[in-house]
Amino acid sequence: MLSPDAFANHTIVVTGGAGFIGSAVVRYLLEETHANVVNVDKLTYAANLASIPQANGHARYKLEKLDICDGNALRRIFERYQPVGIMNLAAESHVDRSIDGPSVFVQTNLVGTFTLLQETLRYWQNLGSEQRDRFRLLHVSTDEVFGSLADEGLFTEESPYAPNSPYSATKAGSDHLVRAWHETYGLPTLLTNCSNNYGPYHFPEKLIPHMILKGLAGESLPVYGDGMNIRDWLYVEDHARALALVLDRGAVGETYNIGARSERTNREVVEAICDLLDAQCPSQTGSRRELISFVPDRPGHDRRYAIDPSKIERALGWQPRESFSSGMARTVRWYLENKIWWEDILRRGYRVERVGLEGR
Repeated sequence: MLSPDAFANHTIVVTGGAGFIGSAVVRYLLEETHANVVNVDKLTYAANLASIPQANGHARYKLEKLDICDGNALRRIFERYQPVGIMNLAAESHVDRSIDGPSVFVQTNLVGTFTLLQETLRYWQNLGSEQRDRFRLLHVSTDEVFGSLADEGLFTEESPYAPNSPYSATKAGSDHLVRAWHETYGLPTLLTNCSNNYGPYHFPEKLIPHMILKGLAGESLPVYGDGMNIRDWLYVEDHARALALVLDRGAVGETYNIGARSERTNREVVEAICDLLDAQCPSQTGSRRELISFVPDRPGHDRRYAIDPSKIERALGWQPRESFSSGMARTVRWYLENKIWWEDILRRGYRVERVGLEGR
Protein backbone atom coordinates (compact mmCIF):
# COMPACT_ATOMS: atom_id res chain seq x y z
CA MET A 1 0.00 0.00 0.00
CA LEU A 2 1.27 3.48 -0.87
CA SER A 3 2.22 5.70 2.06
CA PRO A 4 0.41 9.09 2.13
CA ASP A 5 3.85 10.65 2.57
CA ALA A 6 5.26 9.01 -0.57
CA PHE A 7 5.18 12.25 -2.57
CA ALA A 8 5.09 14.78 0.26
CA ASN A 9 6.51 18.16 -0.76
CA HIS A 10 7.00 16.89 -4.31
CA THR A 11 5.22 17.78 -7.54
CA ILE A 12 3.70 15.23 -9.91
CA VAL A 13 2.68 16.27 -13.44
CA VAL A 14 -0.32 14.28 -14.71
CA THR A 15 -0.87 14.67 -18.45
CA GLY A 16 -4.44 14.02 -19.52
CA GLY A 17 -5.58 14.62 -15.96
CA ALA A 18 -9.06 15.74 -17.02
CA GLY A 19 -9.78 12.47 -18.81
CA PHE A 20 -11.35 9.35 -17.36
CA ILE A 21 -8.33 7.52 -15.92
CA GLY A 22 -6.32 10.73 -15.53
CA SER A 23 -8.97 12.36 -13.36
CA ALA A 24 -9.09 9.25 -11.16
CA VAL A 25 -5.32 9.55 -10.71
CA VAL A 26 -5.61 13.25 -9.82
CA ARG A 27 -8.41 12.55 -7.34
CA TYR A 28 -6.34 9.80 -5.72
CA LEU A 29 -3.22 11.95 -5.42
CA LEU A 30 -5.18 14.83 -3.89
CA GLU A 31 -7.18 12.67 -1.49
CA GLU A 32 -4.67 9.99 -0.46
CA THR A 33 -1.21 11.62 -0.72
CA HIS A 34 0.45 14.94 0.04
CA ALA A 35 1.68 15.43 -3.53
CA ASN A 36 1.39 18.71 -5.39
CA VAL A 37 -0.45 17.91 -8.63
CA VAL A 38 -0.15 19.74 -11.95
CA ASN A 39 -2.88 18.67 -14.36
CA VAL A 40 -1.67 19.17 -17.95
CA ASP A 41 -4.59 18.70 -20.33
CA LYS A 42 -5.58 19.94 -23.79
CA LEU A 43 -9.25 19.80 -22.70
CA THR A 44 -10.61 17.99 -25.74
CA TYR A 45 -14.21 16.79 -26.10
CA ALA A 46 -13.68 13.89 -23.64
CA ALA A 47 -12.00 15.98 -20.92
CA ASN A 48 -14.12 17.16 -18.02
CA LEU A 49 -12.86 19.27 -15.14
CA ALA A 50 -16.07 18.44 -13.27
CA SER A 51 -14.53 14.97 -12.86
CA ILE A 52 -12.19 16.47 -10.23
CA PRO A 53 -14.69 18.17 -7.89
CA GLN A 54 -12.16 18.49 -5.06
CA ALA A 55 -9.77 20.48 -7.26
CA ASN A 56 -11.61 23.81 -6.91
CA GLY A 57 -9.49 25.96 -4.65
CA HIS A 58 -7.25 23.06 -3.63
CA ALA A 59 -3.86 24.35 -2.46
CA ARG A 60 -1.98 21.39 -3.99
CA TYR A 61 -3.62 21.48 -7.43
CA LYS A 62 -2.80 23.43 -10.57
CA LEU A 63 -4.35 23.21 -14.05
CA GLU A 64 -2.29 23.95 -17.14
CA LYS A 65 -4.20 23.85 -20.43
CA LEU A 66 -1.82 22.78 -23.18
CA ASP A 67 -1.17 20.18 -25.86
CA ILE A 68 1.65 17.71 -25.17
CA CYS A 69 2.68 18.21 -28.79
CA ASP A 70 3.77 21.74 -27.76
CA GLY A 71 7.35 21.30 -26.63
CA ASN A 72 7.89 24.92 -25.62
CA ALA A 73 4.83 24.86 -23.38
CA LEU A 74 5.99 21.62 -21.75
CA ARG A 75 9.42 23.13 -21.14
CA ARG A 76 7.84 26.06 -19.32
CA ILE A 77 5.80 23.68 -17.16
CA PHE A 78 8.90 21.71 -16.15
CA GLU A 79 10.88 24.85 -15.40
CA ARG A 80 8.07 26.36 -13.35
CA TYR A 81 7.01 23.36 -11.27
CA GLN A 82 10.19 21.20 -11.10
CA PRO A 83 8.34 17.85 -10.93
CA VAL A 84 9.83 14.66 -9.51
CA GLY A 85 7.45 12.55 -11.55
CA ILE A 86 5.39 12.61 -14.72
CA MET A 87 2.40 10.34 -15.30
CA ASN A 88 1.54 10.34 -18.98
CA LEU A 89 -2.15 9.62 -19.52
CA ALA A 90 -2.69 12.08 -22.37
CA ALA A 91 -4.09 10.08 -25.27
CA GLU A 92 -6.89 9.72 -27.75
CA SER A 93 -8.46 6.46 -26.61
CA HIS A 94 -11.72 5.53 -28.35
CA VAL A 95 -11.18 2.69 -30.82
CA ASP A 96 -14.25 3.54 -32.91
CA ARG A 97 -13.11 7.14 -33.34
CA SER A 98 -9.67 5.93 -34.42
CA ILE A 99 -11.30 4.04 -37.28
CA ASP A 100 -13.10 7.15 -38.53
CA GLY A 101 -10.23 9.59 -37.93
CA PRO A 102 -6.83 8.04 -37.22
CA SER A 103 -4.75 11.18 -37.82
CA VAL A 104 -5.48 12.76 -34.42
CA PHE A 105 -4.48 9.48 -32.76
CA VAL A 106 -1.14 9.53 -34.57
CA GLN A 107 -0.62 13.15 -33.59
CA THR A 108 -1.47 12.88 -29.89
CA ASN A 109 -0.41 9.33 -29.09
CA LEU A 110 2.78 9.22 -31.15
CA VAL A 111 3.94 12.78 -31.81
CA GLY A 112 2.73 13.90 -28.38
CA THR A 113 4.58 11.10 -26.60
CA PHE A 114 7.74 11.84 -28.61
CA THR A 115 7.54 15.53 -27.72
CA LEU A 116 6.95 14.74 -24.05
CA LEU A 117 9.92 12.37 -24.02
CA GLN A 118 12.20 14.95 -25.61
CA GLU A 119 11.27 17.69 -23.17
CA THR A 120 11.39 15.32 -20.21
CA LEU A 121 14.86 14.20 -21.26
CA ARG A 122 16.03 17.80 -21.56
CA TYR A 123 14.64 18.58 -18.10
CA TRP A 124 16.03 15.41 -16.47
CA GLN A 125 19.54 15.88 -17.89
CA ASN A 126 19.75 19.30 -16.27
CA LEU A 127 18.73 18.17 -12.79
CA GLY A 128 21.20 17.72 -9.96
CA SER A 129 22.32 14.16 -9.23
CA GLU A 130 19.95 13.65 -6.29
CA GLN A 131 16.96 14.96 -8.26
CA ARG A 132 17.93 12.82 -11.27
CA ASP A 133 17.94 9.72 -9.09
CA ARG A 134 14.48 10.53 -7.71
CA PHE A 135 12.82 11.42 -11.02
CA ARG A 136 10.50 9.01 -12.91
CA LEU A 137 8.31 9.14 -16.02
CA LEU A 138 5.41 6.68 -16.01
CA HIS A 139 3.77 6.01 -19.38
CA VAL A 140 0.27 4.53 -19.12
CA SER A 141 -0.77 2.18 -21.91
CA THR A 142 -3.29 -0.53 -22.72
CA ASP A 143 -3.57 -4.30 -23.19
CA GLU A 144 -4.88 -3.62 -26.71
CA VAL A 145 -1.29 -3.27 -27.94
CA PHE A 146 -0.97 -7.08 -27.65
CA GLY A 147 -3.76 -7.77 -30.12
CA SER A 148 -6.31 -10.56 -29.73
CA LEU A 149 -6.02 -13.66 -27.54
CA ALA A 150 -7.32 -17.13 -28.29
CA ASP A 151 -9.72 -18.84 -25.90
CA GLU A 152 -6.89 -19.64 -23.49
CA GLY A 153 -3.89 -17.75 -22.13
CA LEU A 154 -3.20 -14.31 -20.68
CA PHE A 155 -1.23 -11.23 -21.68
CA THR A 156 2.03 -10.96 -19.72
CA GLU A 157 4.77 -8.34 -19.76
CA GLU A 158 6.58 -10.53 -22.32
CA SER A 159 3.65 -10.84 -24.76
CA PRO A 160 4.53 -9.73 -28.31
CA TYR A 161 2.89 -6.60 -29.65
CA ALA A 162 0.29 -7.16 -32.39
CA PRO A 163 -2.06 -4.12 -32.48
CA ASN A 164 -5.10 -4.37 -34.75
CA SER A 165 -6.73 -0.92 -34.61
CA PRO A 166 -5.38 2.56 -35.36
CA TYR A 167 -5.78 3.34 -31.65
CA SER A 168 -3.83 0.33 -30.42
CA ALA A 169 -1.17 0.80 -33.12
CA THR A 170 -0.47 4.35 -31.96
CA LYS A 171 -0.36 3.24 -28.33
CA ALA A 172 2.03 0.43 -29.26
CA GLY A 173 4.24 2.94 -31.04
CA SER A 174 4.25 5.22 -28.01
CA ASP A 175 5.26 2.29 -25.78
CA HIS A 176 8.19 1.55 -28.06
CA LEU A 177 9.29 5.19 -27.96
CA VAL A 178 9.29 5.14 -24.16
CA ARG A 179 11.36 1.97 -24.09
CA ALA A 180 13.81 3.42 -26.62
CA TRP A 181 14.30 6.65 -24.66
CA HIS A 182 15.16 4.55 -21.61
CA GLU A 183 17.51 2.22 -23.43
CA THR A 184 19.19 4.88 -25.58
CA TYR A 185 19.30 7.92 -23.31
CA GLY A 186 18.93 6.40 -19.85
CA LEU A 187 15.69 8.28 -19.13
CA PRO A 188 14.17 6.68 -15.99
CA THR A 189 10.88 5.42 -17.39
CA LEU A 190 8.19 3.00 -16.24
CA LEU A 191 5.42 1.53 -18.39
CA THR A 192 2.06 0.00 -17.53
CA ASN A 193 -0.46 -1.86 -19.69
CA CYS A 194 -3.96 -2.08 -18.23
CA SER A 195 -7.15 -3.92 -19.03
CA ASN A 196 -10.46 -2.16 -19.78
CA ASN A 197 -11.31 0.45 -17.15
CA TYR A 198 -14.77 1.33 -15.88
CA GLY A 199 -16.25 3.37 -13.05
CA PRO A 200 -17.42 6.90 -12.17
CA TYR A 201 -16.86 9.85 -14.53
CA HIS A 202 -16.54 7.64 -17.63
CA PHE A 203 -17.28 9.53 -20.87
CA PRO A 204 -20.53 8.21 -22.41
CA GLU A 205 -18.98 6.99 -25.67
CA LYS A 206 -17.48 3.92 -23.92
CA LEU A 207 -19.42 0.65 -23.58
CA ILE A 208 -20.50 0.69 -19.93
CA PRO A 209 -21.66 4.32 -19.56
CA HIS A 210 -23.11 4.17 -23.08
CA MET A 211 -25.31 1.24 -22.06
CA ILE A 212 -26.23 2.77 -18.70
CA LEU A 213 -27.50 5.97 -20.32
CA LYS A 214 -29.34 4.14 -23.09
CA GLY A 215 -30.86 1.79 -20.54
CA LEU A 216 -32.08 4.69 -18.43
CA ALA A 217 -33.63 6.25 -21.54
CA GLY A 218 -35.35 3.00 -22.48
CA GLU A 219 -33.51 2.88 -25.82
CA SER A 220 -32.13 -0.09 -27.75
CA LEU A 221 -28.85 -1.46 -26.35
CA PRO A 222 -26.68 -2.25 -29.39
CA VAL A 223 -24.10 -5.01 -28.88
CA TYR A 224 -21.44 -5.59 -31.55
CA GLY A 225 -21.44 -8.88 -33.46
CA ASP A 226 -22.52 -11.89 -31.44
CA GLY A 227 -21.70 -10.25 -28.11
CA MET A 228 -19.11 -12.87 -27.26
CA ASN A 229 -16.02 -10.67 -27.47
CA ILE A 230 -14.28 -10.86 -24.09
CA ARG A 231 -12.71 -8.03 -22.12
CA ASP A 232 -10.95 -8.03 -18.74
CA TRP A 233 -12.45 -5.30 -16.55
CA LEU A 234 -10.64 -3.07 -14.02
CA TYR A 235 -12.30 -0.57 -11.68
CA VAL A 236 -10.72 2.80 -12.40
CA GLU A 237 -9.99 3.67 -8.77
CA ASP A 238 -8.09 0.39 -8.37
CA HIS A 239 -6.10 1.37 -11.45
CA ALA A 240 -5.28 4.81 -10.03
CA ARG A 241 -3.91 3.21 -6.86
CA ALA A 242 -1.78 0.87 -8.94
CA LEU A 243 -0.33 3.70 -11.03
CA ALA A 244 0.69 5.73 -7.98
CA LEU A 245 2.32 2.62 -6.53
CA VAL A 246 4.26 1.96 -9.75
CA LEU A 247 5.48 5.57 -9.87
CA ASP A 248 6.69 5.37 -6.27
CA ARG A 249 8.09 1.84 -6.07
CA GLY A 250 8.36 0.45 -9.59
CA ALA A 251 11.77 -0.57 -10.92
CA VAL A 252 13.10 1.79 -13.60
CA GLY A 253 12.83 0.36 -17.09
CA GLU A 254 10.22 -2.22 -16.09
CA THR A 255 6.71 -2.84 -17.42
CA TYR A 256 3.77 -3.80 -15.21
CA ASN A 257 0.49 -5.27 -16.43
CA ILE A 258 -2.54 -4.14 -14.40
CA GLY A 259 -5.76 -6.16 -14.39
CA ALA A 260 -8.36 -7.52 -11.99
CA ARG A 261 -8.88 -11.03 -13.39
CA SER A 262 -12.44 -10.07 -14.40
CA GLU A 263 -13.10 -11.48 -17.85
CA ARG A 264 -16.60 -11.03 -19.18
CA THR A 265 -18.20 -11.24 -22.61
CA ASN A 266 -19.68 -7.97 -23.85
CA ARG A 267 -23.10 -9.58 -23.65
CA GLU A 268 -22.53 -10.48 -19.98
CA VAL A 269 -21.48 -6.90 -19.25
CA VAL A 270 -24.61 -5.45 -20.85
CA GLU A 271 -26.85 -8.00 -19.11
CA ALA A 272 -25.25 -7.08 -15.75
CA ILE A 273 -25.99 -3.40 -16.43
CA CYS A 274 -29.60 -4.23 -17.29
CA ASP A 275 -30.07 -6.21 -14.08
CA LEU A 276 -28.51 -3.48 -11.91
CA LEU A 277 -30.63 -0.78 -13.54
CA ASP A 278 -33.74 -2.90 -13.08
CA ALA A 279 -32.90 -3.35 -9.40
CA GLN A 280 -31.90 0.25 -8.67
CA CYS A 281 -34.21 2.11 -11.07
CA PRO A 282 -37.05 -0.19 -12.22
CA SER A 283 -38.66 0.47 -15.58
CA GLN A 284 -42.42 0.38 -16.06
CA THR A 285 -41.94 -1.40 -19.38
CA GLY A 286 -40.22 -4.49 -17.94
CA SER A 287 -36.73 -5.98 -17.98
CA ARG A 288 -34.11 -3.95 -19.79
CA ARG A 289 -32.61 -7.15 -21.16
CA GLU A 290 -35.42 -6.94 -23.72
CA LEU A 291 -33.69 -3.81 -25.10
CA ILE A 292 -30.53 -5.71 -26.14
CA SER A 293 -29.98 -5.89 -29.89
CA PHE A 294 -27.08 -7.13 -32.01
CA VAL A 295 -25.52 -4.89 -34.66
CA PRO A 296 -22.77 -5.32 -37.27
CA ASP A 297 -19.40 -5.87 -35.65
CA ARG A 298 -16.64 -3.26 -35.32
CA PRO A 299 -14.00 -3.55 -38.08
CA GLY A 300 -10.98 -5.46 -36.78
CA HIS A 301 -12.71 -6.21 -33.46
CA ASP A 302 -10.32 -8.15 -31.20
CA ARG A 303 -11.96 -11.28 -29.82
CA ARG A 304 -10.47 -11.53 -26.34
CA TYR A 305 -8.23 -9.62 -23.91
CA ALA A 306 -7.08 -10.95 -20.54
CA ILE A 307 -4.30 -9.63 -18.29
CA ASP A 308 -1.99 -11.56 -15.99
CA PRO A 309 -1.29 -9.10 -13.12
CA SER A 310 1.00 -11.48 -11.22
CA LYS A 311 4.06 -9.26 -11.55
CA ILE A 312 2.55 -6.14 -9.95
CA GLU A 313 0.89 -8.30 -7.29
CA ARG A 314 4.15 -10.02 -6.46
CA ALA A 315 6.61 -7.15 -6.82
CA LEU A 316 4.57 -4.24 -5.45
CA GLY A 317 1.86 -5.90 -3.38
CA TRP A 318 -1.02 -4.38 -5.34
CA GLN A 319 -4.46 -6.04 -5.32
CA PRO A 320 -7.77 -4.72 -6.69
CA ARG A 321 -10.31 -3.84 -4.03
CA GLU A 322 -13.35 -4.19 -6.29
CA SER A 323 -14.65 -7.35 -7.91
CA PHE A 324 -16.55 -6.99 -11.17
CA SER A 325 -19.85 -7.35 -9.29
CA SER A 326 -19.07 -4.79 -6.60
CA GLY A 327 -17.45 -2.36 -9.05
CA MET A 328 -20.38 -2.52 -11.46
CA ALA A 329 -22.87 -1.98 -8.66
CA ARG A 330 -20.92 1.10 -7.53
CA THR A 331 -20.70 2.36 -11.11
CA VAL A 332 -24.41 2.08 -11.91
CA ARG A 333 -25.28 3.67 -8.57
CA TRP A 334 -22.90 6.55 -9.29
CA TYR A 335 -24.56 7.31 -12.65
CA LEU A 336 -27.97 7.27 -11.00
CA GLU A 337 -26.82 9.62 -8.24
CA ASN A 338 -24.80 11.99 -10.46
CA LYS A 339 -27.11 12.84 -13.34
CA ILE A 340 -25.89 16.44 -13.32
CA TRP A 341 -22.43 15.28 -14.47
CA TRP A 342 -23.59 13.32 -17.51
CA GLU A 343 -26.62 15.45 -18.35
CA ASP A 344 -24.24 18.40 -18.73
CA ILE A 345 -22.26 16.40 -21.32
CA LEU A 346 -25.46 15.69 -23.25
CA ARG A 347 -26.50 19.36 -23.06
CA ARG A 348 -23.17 20.34 -24.62
CA GLY A 349 -24.16 18.40 -27.73
CA TYR A 350 -22.70 14.92 -27.30
CA ARG A 351 -24.90 12.33 -28.97
CA VAL A 352 -24.94 8.76 -27.63
CA GLU A 353 -24.65 7.05 -30.99
CA ARG A 354 -22.33 4.70 -32.83
CA VAL A 355 -19.19 5.84 -34.65
CA GLY A 356 -16.39 3.82 -36.25
CA LEU A 357 -18.12 2.59 -39.39
CA GLU A 358 -15.68 4.08 -41.92
CA GLY A 359 -13.73 0.83 -42.06
CA ARG A 360 -16.69 -1.18 -43.31
